Amino acid sequence: LPRFTDCYSNKTIMMLMPCKFRILLGGRPLHGTRQMYLYAYATSTNKTYLNLQNVSARYQATDATLPSKSELRKTIKDGPGMEHFLANAQSNLKLPKRTLEKISHPYVDIKDVSGHGRKVYFDVHGCQMNVNDVEVTWAVLQSVGYIKTENVEDADVILIMTCAIREGAEKKIWNKIDGLKYLKKRREKKHDRFPVKIGVLGCMAERLKKEMLEKEKAIDLVMGPDSYRDLPRLLAITLTGDRAVNVLLSLEETYADIVPVSLAQNRISAFVSIMRGCDNMCSYCIVPFTRGRERSRPLASILQEVKALSDQGIKEVTLLGQNVNSYCDTSETSYPGIDLNGTKSMQLSEGFKTIYKATKAGLRFASLLDAVSSIDSEMRVRFTSPHPKDFPDEVLSLINERRNICNQIHLPAQSGNSRVLQVMRRGYTREAYLKLVDHIRGLIPNVALSSDFIVGFCSETEEEFEDTVSLLEAVQYNYCYIFPYSLREKTPAHRDLMDDVPQNVKQERLVKLMQVFRTHALTLNSAQIGQRQTVLVEGRSKRSDSELAARNDYNTKVIFPACDVEIQNGSARQAKPGDYIEVLITAASSQVLRGVALSHTTLLTGGATTTR
Repeated sequence: LPRFTDCYSNKTIMMLMPCKFRILLGGRPLHGTRQMYLYAYATSTNKTYLNLQNVSARYQATDATLPSKSELRKTIKDGPGMEHFLANAQSNLKLPKRTLEKISHPYVDIKDVSGHGRKVYFDVHGCQMNVNDVEVTWAVLQSVGYIKTENVEDADVILIMTCAIREGAEKKIWNKIDGLKYLKKRREKKHDRFPVKIGVLGCMAERLKKEMLEKEKAIDLVMGPDSYRDLPRLLAITLTGDRAVNVLLSLEETYADIVPVSLAQNRISAFVSIMRGCDNMCSYCIVPFTRGRERSRPLASILQEVKALSDQGIKEVTLLGQNVNSYCDTSETSYPGIDLNGTKSMQLSEGFKTIYKATKAGLRFASLLDAVSSIDSEMRVRFTSPHPKDFPDEVLSLINERRNICNQIHLPAQSGNSRVLQVMRRGYTREAYLKLVDHIRGLIPNVALSSDFIVGFCSETEEEFEDTVSLLEAVQYNYCYIFPYSLREKTPAHRDLMDDVPQNVKQERLVKLMQVFRTHALTLNSAQIGQRQTVLVEGRSKRSDSELAARNDYNTKVIFPACDVEIQNGSARQAKPGDYIEVLITAASSQVLRGVALSHTTLLTGGATTTR
């Protein structure tokens, strides 16, 4: 839309608009192929009028002077948007942004945007980012009168947050939708209730777009990751029996002004999204096509959200992003150490490179991590998922120095063979990755490392797979996420490579790599027997109500008997979720540690741990 300045001043503002369009003016179509001038005239009574004047190339001014091109560019950039003119045409009140959003829905009456007490059920699949996206979505719907339900049978709206990273994840979602069709048909026979509406949100919706509506008639709504603000309007459209789609990706959307609302009650941990999208364009990955380009939230909004979580009693926050340590806030100008002149480029890990042009100016992840960890010394801080290329010494030093930054780093390798890594477009070699591991362990003693691996990638030979096995043996990760390669449409691999490794070979390699990982994980966990560790209690164990489940600094699950635990003043009380407990480790498996509770503690006063 064109933008204007001084919409309430008593003067005419003109803007040059080269255009070829058709305009409906006074009921008559007006065809314009020449340059048009659209200008706003604001009278002293604050009533806004839009006037259109068709002018020939040899313009002769009648009531205003044509501004220069530089003035026009500044006017378009800095002036208010058309929505302000529309809003003020109805009222002289200065409306807040969220109110403007509610009244500016095209083709939908304002009263229809309200939920009117309709019940919404969320079904979440995929990564932690999807969990955070559901919390954003729920915040939007709650603000317009929807009610959350835990029972799908009671739902008027069913929203499925989807994942598209692998074919198996999408098959689960199709099966889920197939089952919901029968619920929808049953409700259609009950005329005393709202008809059920099924919405598909997130990465799978973005990848398939309208194909989902064509394939499954039960779906009423398809919405991509950057469109959640539009959800009330699209749900209103479905009330008339129409189906709605919004899969537009954004270069700016971070939902920084929306405070996520958790679906869980009495939670002790929370996810905080600090950036969205990905610029890395790894050849196997669909994320850049489903979540768009990288953009970071302003620092101030992140700190405000973390401070609010601390005030609510949250004991652990996980900073989220597709490349979380690539965070770069270009809006921050007052923070110490920022460089907005572009004299300092992004610091990449030695031996690493990118395929895109590095951002030269902005506040980096080290400054954000410093600020977040300073808010509450008794609140743990984690971050995921990082890229190995963005680990400057400032970040590593902070992890080592701050007791509330967990001593655990996720370091996705994907493969242990340099040629395969090159085909994957990862931007590093096996040697560079191993050098980074040594550097991290030199700066952070006893750090816990986890990783991601893909087996059976395009053209991977048996010898190249064995390089991955040897990398896993050399690094000895505390935890690994291992998956067979799944070809995704639109990715560079889909366009340029051939998925030529048989499925049975992929499965064999998956089993072998899992066995190697579990062997080393058992060794690492067994070495912790006899140690005292500070753990954060999460709740009852899933296998026994007589035991509690907690997590240590490494993010390893620790199980111990539920009993009265000593407090520093000599008394004792039952450990509960959110408590820090000092535990003596007595047994270990490749996945879980077991122990006995010794005493209540804090992060600052806790005894010996595995990581400090």
